[in-house]
Amino acid sequence: MTDCYRQAEAFLAALDPRWALHVQAIGPCLHKPLPHRDPYQALVRAIAYQQLHVKAGDAILGRFIALYPGCDFPSPAQVMATTPEQLRACGFSASKLATIQGIARARIDGVVPDHQQAMALEDEQLIERLVSLRGVGRWTVEMLLIYTLERMDILPADDFGVREGYRRLQGLDAQPTRRQMIELGQAWQPYRTVAAWYLWRVPNTRV
Repeated sequence: MTDCYRQAEAFLAALDPRWALHVQAIGPCLHKPLPHRDPYQALVRAIAYQQLHVKAGDAILGRFIALYPGCDFPSPAQVMATTPEQLRACGFSASKLATIQGIARARIDGVVPDHQQAMALEDEQLIERLVSLRGVGRWTVEMLLIYTLERMDILPADDFGVREGYRRLQGLDAQPTRRQMIELGQAWQPYRTVAAWYLWRVPNTRV
């Protein structure tokens, strides 16, 4: 994967002088996927952290995992056997609780694939399949593709950090829209994941 990152760095640096300076300033891509996680686990973790600071998400997830002594992460069957009251006590909102139970049920029913099955699906196939679940949006599935399935050409065009990073990088007055971001990203193929990684790291000091 390191060789692929080096290729991506050179590709992005050749796009224009601003990209070149930014890649040079940040240095080598240190993107670290977590491919050992099952897609079910990755989705539950993503939902737990939605709209929360990392510290708050860590606390809620820690209480959730503590409900199941002796295992690194609860199985879908364990989650379904847990009372809503126990799960709410971890700090989950009613909406997140319903989403997590829905993900667990969908894994049992085969809608949420295991890691091997997910690897065999195209990006858009997996997105279409998983956004059918309550509370699971395209961004959540894109994070799954980037961090769990190690896909190298994913651009989360709705991501605030990506859009704001591009605005700062190019000195724009306003963030690109989702549609504009998708169009701009065409030039970054097949390394859009690495492009997003660099855009997340554009300094706040840039205008």
